[in-house]
Amino acid sequence: MSAPHEYADRPSEEEAALLGAPDQDPSGPDGPGAAGPPGPGAGGPDGPGVVGVDPDTAVSEGAGGAEGAGTESSHALGSEAAGSNAIGSGAASSDAERPGAVGPGAVGADTGDDGGAADEDAGVPEPVLPEPVRQRITALTAAALPGMPADEIPVALRRVARFAPNRRARLGGAALAAQLTADPLFRQRIGSRVVTESGDLGAAVAAGMAPAAADPVEVAALAYLARPAGWRDLVTAAGESVRAEVDSAAVAHQIREAEQRAARAEHDRAVAKVEADKLRDELARVREELGQLREEARTTARALRETQAAHKRAADLLATEKGRTAKAAADHDAEVRRLRTRLAEAEAAAASGKQSAKDARAADDARLWLLLETIGQAASGLRRELALGPADKLPADFVADVAADRPGAAERSRPRAQDTDDPGRLDQLLALPRAHLIVDGYNVTKRGFAEMSLEHQRKRLITGLGGIAAQTGDEVTVVFDGAERVHGLPPAPRGVRVLFSRKGDTADELIRQLVRAEPAGRPLVVISSDREVADGVRRHGAYPMGADSLLRRLARS
Repeated sequence: MSAPHEYADRPSEEEAALLGAPDQDPSGPDGPGAAGPPGPGAGGPDGPGVVGVDPDTAVSEGAGGAEGAGTESSHALGSEAAGSNAIGSGAASSDAERPGAVGPGAVGADTGDDGGAADEDAGVPEPVLPEPVRQRITALTAAALPGMPADEIPVALRRVARFAPNRRARLGGAALAAQLTADPLFRQRIGSRVVTESGDLGAAVAAGMAPAAADPVEVAALAYLARPAGWRDLVTAAGESVRAEVDSAAVAHQIREAEQRAARAEHDRAVAKVEADKLRDELARVREELGQLREEARTTARALRETQAAHKRAADLLATEKGRTAKAAADHDAEVRRLRTRLAEAEAAAASGKQSAKDARAADDARLWLLLETIGQAASGLRRELALGPADKLPADFVADVAADRPGAAERSRPRAQDTDDPGRLDQLLALPRAHLIVDGYNVTKRGFAEMSLEHQRKRLITGLGGIAAQTGDEVTVVFDGAERVHGLPPAPRGVRVLFSRKGDTADELIRQLVRAEPAGRPLVVISSDREVADGVRRHGAYPMGADSLLRRLARS
């Protein structure tokens, strides 16, 4: 009695384990179920027996059950083109070499006359099975496998036997095909069960007969498993029947396609005939319209030629008039441009003259106002400075005091003239009303602060001049050479003007220009130790003072 089996859908790990090494038989390597060494048909890479079965070709999607299970194992059961003919003749001899395997004599004992058939098949290659036959063999084997006792199921198929019925043939087809080829005893046991379950058809096939009304594929599958006398003829007949059915189906398909093409051609011919009739009618109508259009075209061409001739005459007249008009317009535009140019020149000259006169008048007014202001403040300052009161001495008394000695008068010392470096004389000049102090910047700083950087020299001088401007209220201007100018100077103190000469000019020239710009009579004090500068400004009425006078004045402050 067969042992119960578990049916369960196995995950992909079992599929991988199925294609790998099988579980070890509990009876040990020498037990009745142990596999012996591979025989000459057991399949090296070049042998005619069992070849490795690709899981991707052995496992494919198909319907469950016995009818749809053969597709996965088709390449393992005699596929000569793909090199996966698992059901071959060479593997039958490997079973006889295994320890504990049952030889041909034992097979004959179980199946009666099958032993003689096995002797006849020894050394003869198995026929190539048609695809439907291979699929049916795999399905029958998968269906019969669970009914076998557990000790009769080979070790390699014990996991396959635990698969669900709808997955057994699809996932274990390759292993079933390999076992059928390599294990004649297993094949005979499966054949006995399949023949028994097939009833009258199985009995007829086991007797070597093929009922005429039976399915040739079913007959070939039963014959392959049962191996009765003449089973090769049954398999061959099934292959021819399958091929005949395939050829018949192909011929029927070609006939249907030919009929369809003929029907389409007939339909197309009828449609083409109708279209041809329509095209003939259309062609006749188009020809008639074409004749009318040609006549209209000839009439239109004559009218067009007449119109073109008239247009040409009008165009010639128009071109002549346009030329005259363009010449007159060009002469007029030239005269307008000439007059506009003269007007613009006159306006520019007038504007320039007005601006020059305005600037000159403004400069003269500034000089006159400054001069009058200077004279008025000078007179007031002299009166205040001299503290003039009513004269208590006559001119003769002054002459006497200067040019003669009076008896009993003490001898007086003569006043000493002040030089250009005297800070006292500088203070006297700055005390004059509306005085303008002009300083040669670097001439002073390089004499007094030569050890400092130029930036610090400028800063110290400008700061000192800011103190003088705050004390005296005079206008102060300091001039530096433009070549030494730097950006980012701090703002100048109130009352101090800081100037840099332009590129190509010197501070000396800028000082002379400042002196010349002042009105005659205004007190101008120029601080510079440069003799050329001092002589130049003296000729224009300025008071030149040395740099030391300013340095002493700044040191005193």
